[in-house]
Amino acid sequence: MEPDAGRTAADLRLAVGRLVRRARRETATLPPSQMAVLGRLDRDGPQTVAALAAAERVSHQSMTRLVGGLIDDGLATPLSPPPGADRRRKPLGLTEAGSAALREQRSVRSSHLARAIEARLSPAEHRALAAAIPLLERLAEE
Repeated sequence: MEPDAGRTAADLRLAVGRLVRRARRETATLPPSQMAVLGRLDRDGPQTVAALAAAERVSHQSMTRLVGGLIDDGLATPLSPPPGADRRRKPLGLTEAGSAALREQRSVRSSHLARAIEARLSPAEHRALAAAIPLLERLAEE
C-alpha cells in the first residue's frame, strides 16, 4: 500500500515543528525574532527595515523596534545606502558580534540535536535519518 502524501505531509510538519520548537526552547540565547532577522541578514546580505518586515511578515513598526534592539545590542548596524539610492532607506547589516552570536546559536542547536540523535536513535535509525536529509532538502527547494 502506498503512503498517503497528505498524511505524510501533516506528520512531517508536526514533527519538524516540535523539533524546532524544542531546540529553540532548550538552546535559546537570543529571542527567535532576533535570530530570524540575523539569519536572514547572514543568508541574504544587507536589507532595509521594509524588506526585512516584508520577508518576516511583520509590520514595519514591529521590525523597526526589533532592528533598534539589534543595533542597541551591537548585533547589527545601519550601512550607507548604495550610490543613487534613497539615503533615508539605509540597509541593515550584521556586525562581527552579530555574526558571532548567530554562529554560536547555530552551534549550540546543532550540538543539542547531535546529543539527541546519539541518545535516542539506534545506529540504524541514525542512518535512516541521514539518508532522509537529501529528500528533505529537495522538498525545501519547492
